[in-house]
Amino acid sequence: MTYIQTIPPAAEPLTLVEAKAHLRVDGADEDALIAALVTVAREHIERETGLALITQGFRLCLDDWPRDGVIQIVRGPVREVTGVIVYDGEGDPAAVSLTDHLLDGEARPARLWLRDPPALGRELNGIEIDFTAGYGASGADVPDTLKRAMLLHVAVMFAVRGAIALDSQPAAIPPGYERLIAPFCRRGL
Repeated sequence: MTYIQTIPPAAEPLTLVEAKAHLRVDGADEDALIAALVTVAREHIERETGLALITQGFRLCLDDWPRDGVIQIVRGPVREVTGVIVYDGEGDPAAVSLTDHLLDGEARPARLWLRDPPALGRELNGIEIDFTAGYGASGADVPDTLKRAMLLHVAVMFAVRGAIALDSQPAAIPPGYERLIAPFCRRGL
């Protein structure tokens, strides 16, 4: 299974004002750096938790239908399934009807059930599921605990900004970060 981001988030969970207030930075000299660190912190927390903090578009590519008929979508929370495409043996796409589909988007992982899914013709990535995931369109929709973890992370990255280049971030994880994000993480055995 492969996940492809199709629509990036339109905003960040933390505003520049929130990040600068936490860092106690008054001037505008470091605004570009702080904004970039906020993005790095969001991307890191999304990788660690499997969540999309701000509403984004994704495509899930599958090789085959699950045996039990329930498609698990790890990126979440899933707000809407916008389309399902199946490819035949010649590589021609066909839209799958979303009539009578069932979506449990809040489950971890989210679960999608389709009535009468068609047969596949392509061996690899023969199924494409487009969906939107995220807590909402702004930081106000994101759980405060995750925003607090991001602020801690931004502060640590800002503190080492002269020693570690931006493209090498995140270079450090602050104490307490793991405890803050742990309830949102899915850990495998």
